[in-house]
Amino acid sequence: EWVINSPTLTSAKFWPGTLGKTANHAMVIAQLIDGEGKARGIHNFLVPLRSMEDHTLLPGVETGDIGPKIGYNNMDNGFASFKNVRIPRRNMAMRFATVDEMGKYGKVDGGSSSDAASKVAYITMMQVRAYIIHSSNEALAMACTIAIRYSAIRRQGYNGDAEKKRDTNAPNEFQVLDYRQQQYRLLPLLAASYAIFFTGKHVLARLKDIENQLVSGASSITKTVVGDIHATTSALKSYATTFTADGIEDCRKACGGHGFLVCSGLVELSNTYLQSCTVEGDNQMLPQQVVKVLLKLVAAVQSGDESLLKEYEMTDMNYLVDPLKALMEKGGDVPTKSTFAFPSDATAENFMDVPTLLAAFQHRSACLLLDVAMQLQSSMGTSSAQQAWNDALLAMARASRAHASYLLLRDFFNGLRDEKQKGKGSCLGPEEVTVLSQCLTLLALYWMDKFLQDFLQIQCLSSSHIPLMRKALLDAMTTLRPSAVGLCDARDFSDFRLKSALGKYDGDVYPAIMEAARRDPLNTEAGEGGVGLGYEESLKRLIVGGVGEYHASKGGSKEKQGVSGTMSRL
Repeated sequence: EWVINSPTLTSAKFWPGTLGKTANHAMVIAQLIDGEGKARGIHNFLVPLRSMEDHTLLPGVETGDIGPKIGYNNMDNGFASFKNVRIPRRNMAMRFATVDEMGKYGKVDGGSSSDAASKVAYITMMQVRAYIIHSSNEALAMACTIAIRYSAIRRQGYNGDAEKKRDTNAPNEFQVLDYRQQQYRLLPLLAASYAIFFTGKHVLARLKDIENQLVSGASSITKTVVGDIHATTSALKSYATTFTADGIEDCRKACGGHGFLVCSGLVELSNTYLQSCTVEGDNQMLPQQVVKVLLKLVAAVQSGDESLLKEYEMTDMNYLVDPLKALMEKGGDVPTKSTFAFPSDATAENFMDVPTLLAAFQHRSACLLLDVAMQLQSSMGTSSAQQAWNDALLAMARASRAHASYLLLRDFFNGLRDEKQKGKGSCLGPEEVTVLSQCLTLLALYWMDKFLQDFLQIQCLSSSHIPLMRKALLDAMTTLRPSAVGLCDARDFSDFRLKSALGKYDGDVYPAIMEAARRDPLNTEAGEGGVGLGYEESLKRLIVGGVGEYHASKGGSKEKQGVSGTMSRL
């Protein structure tokens, strides 16, 4: 038997979903102490929580719901602690390590799988992050669907051109989606939802392949490969969930006052999604994990050891090798000056070329990573390693963001290329590939505009290029605008799933808003004649007979007690 204990408050578990009132078993990660009294590190144990007969808690088990949250309150996130809970020996997960009846601890295959065990443990954690990344595309796409559909229905602002066509009964107001501010707010978010879809699909497939190879005992999965997928999922989880959470809120704001209504569907969507920025690694802390892995690549490039660099050939970060080599060979007064730059005679068309944009993002990532390495090296000469690391955290965040944005654009590009090569076997036709390529171009230009300081810092482009880049951005929005609603409809979200009066498929927005208002309990539970709750208790005394000053009776005074006056304060 095993005896499971939570000896301290900090050894209790807090937050797992369904742990509060639903789950009847838990996979508990605990420090294993074998029959010799030796601590063998953390292992997995399957621990029954509740009776399978009546769902009551088993002896020694304490669980409960953690209480109301900002969103996602349909999930009973819970806490758990254990006091001398006994479980069978075989309830330990023993694929890679075992404990026999005598309490003797051993590794499977004489210890040859211990490295694989640690890698699989990493993979399990990363799979959860990968699912979070992939699910971000749906959350962002749902928000975009609501906001873009509503922006196509909502009209505001006199349209003189339409007035000239009154004989065709054309509306004489602009669709809100035709305003550039609205396009800049919404169209890149829509494009990003597709980028995250392709990237999430790629990451999940790669993780599954790595897991299968590890379980089969393949030796090709090295620590470099595992470290790379760890950096990939950390960077993408941090960036994609932050971008999505902010994007959902931007979609809500883009719907004006009606976006503030619960019936918009955006309030619940935003509150439910917000947890993704914190679970499985806080987004502000994950960039450290990313850069820690990427700095090993910088060291490998500096070493010039080609056999060492060969390990990176099948990794996501391999794209950094060539620009890092070029930067280190170049040297000069500004070591982090990009070896790629837009030509001085560039035109707006140069900024519409996707391979050129990808090269700019590739070199941005390499330059910002090298900047972190140089800052750490410089700081360690005058301060402790810990302080140097702390001082470099902001630079690490920029490097991680650059790495993630390049991966998103690259996987979007590769995904469309693969679909194109499938020909008739693809679920996408030539028209769909063309429109999604427009999304890719717009997203790259949008991120270049948002993080312009990065590209100026590495001298990838100069101030004279900015008007050209922004002209290309306007052209990209103009090109994509006619397909915006279609790109939302292509996601095939039902009205039931969107739960939005603003994002209805049939566009009949205003009757839906009014119907939602009529269903409000304050209206449905009103008394006869529409009298609201609380009228008799509170409101009546302020209205009936007028409202004035309150007078308390004094001794034998004949002055009437209560409220007097004929003017209503209301």
